Amino acid sequence: MSSATAPARLRRATPALALALTTAVLAACAGSPGTGDATATPTPEPTTAAALERATAVARIAVTYDGGVQVLDADTLEVVADLPADGYLRVNPAGDGRHVLLSTAGGFQLLDAGTWGEAHGDHAHYFTVDPLLTDVTYPAEKPGHVVVHDGRTALFDDGTGEITVVDAAHVGDGPSDDARTYTTPSAHHGVAVELHDGTLVVSEGTEDARTGVRALDADDTETAATDACPGVHGESVAADDVVAIGCQDGVVLYRDGAFTKVPSPDAYGRIGNQAGSEDSPVVLGDYKSDPDADLERPTRVSLVDTRTATLRLVDLPAAYTFRSLARGDDGEALVLGTDGALHVIDPESGTLLRSMPVIDAWEEPEEWQEARPAVKVHAGTAYVTDPATRSIHAVDILTGEVFRTATLDVTPDEMAIATGEAAEGAHDH
Repeated sequence: MSSATAPARLRRATPALALALTTAVLAACAGSPGTGDATATPTPEPTTAAALERATAVARIAVTYDGGVQVLDADTLEVVADLPADGYLRVNPAGDGRHVLLSTAGGFQLLDAGTWGEAHGDHAHYFTVDPLLTDVTYPAEKPGHVVVHDGRTALFDDGTGEITVVDAAHVGDGPSDDARTYTTPSAHHGVAVELHDGTLVVSEGTEDARTGVRALDADDTETAATDACPGVHGESVAADDVVAIGCQDGVVLYRDGAFTKVPSPDAYGRIGNQAGSEDSPVVLGDYKSDPDADLERPTRVSLVDTRTATLRLVDLPAAYTFRSLARGDDGEALVLGTDGALHVIDPESGTLLRSMPVIDAWEEPEEWQEARPAVKVHAGTAYVTDPATRSIHAVDILTGEVFRTATLDVTPDEMAIATGEAAEGAHDH
């Protein structure tokens, strides 16, 4: 696969590439570009290196593996830190452009990716330091979903049903009395998202069954509810602040203070994982239709138009998994197939526009915790991992060119991107 010069769109976005190479002098464990070899392991203590100012935002990718997390430079795919951590790690963006949240035994632990922006009038200044695993943790018995929307970060504790919502710009400060908290009537594997007016859309359920969705105002008073969503799982936010919640028989939409059910065409048509774009009214989701399957390998995805509350199914030439869904910068619907290709769908028409070969064909493992290929998108580039070859690839979404590949010394599992951009301010409510 090609490691040729990056496409023009990416080059314009990353003029600081030359400066990025100087990070190796400051980083305690920088490896060679494209090799993933780490020479040292930074300890989880405050860095003593001075912040290095950059010409533009420097994105970094947190990649989990069995035993820790590696932080990569998104331009070069160079490993800039290898941070050990115990347990099965899940990772989510924290919402401030700098941190990511690791789901650990103690809760949601902050990993400082060491890249950030500071707004200054009509522009921003950008900086990097060595990444580190901080000692800041948002306590949780069973850390679950993290949802970032409109400058707010919502954390869901599956073990207690407690929801913690903080300003994304201040997530790095750690737990605070200023945080919004709410505990669901019963603990469950749930999800919550806060909207611009302070409305909290939250799942309803128990440890045994998830049954519906509620909307609470800024004072936690229920304003709307629906029990027409068996098997609640997953969420996304589309254009115009529309929330889509997955059900085992379709999707529930929350819009303008009310819930609307969008039924699946099958009696059992489960949509449990979604990829939304706040610039698009159409939500990309998975679609499973066999209630008796131990492991269904679906070959159809769902597109829910939140304007018309309608659902369209799109056939793909291969199966996919829950880490296969993403959205492009222009709202493209992206699906990483088990044929090794990244499939690009027009969300408005449902047309399969192109299929771009990236990795070798693969098969979904039996256990969901086993590593499988994943895709994340930033600045016109799709980042695709391949556990079979311990590699990560950078793909130009417009051309399909795999313009950079790096081989890691670990087996990659989950990914989250710290954009290095200045955090957006939270909404007023």
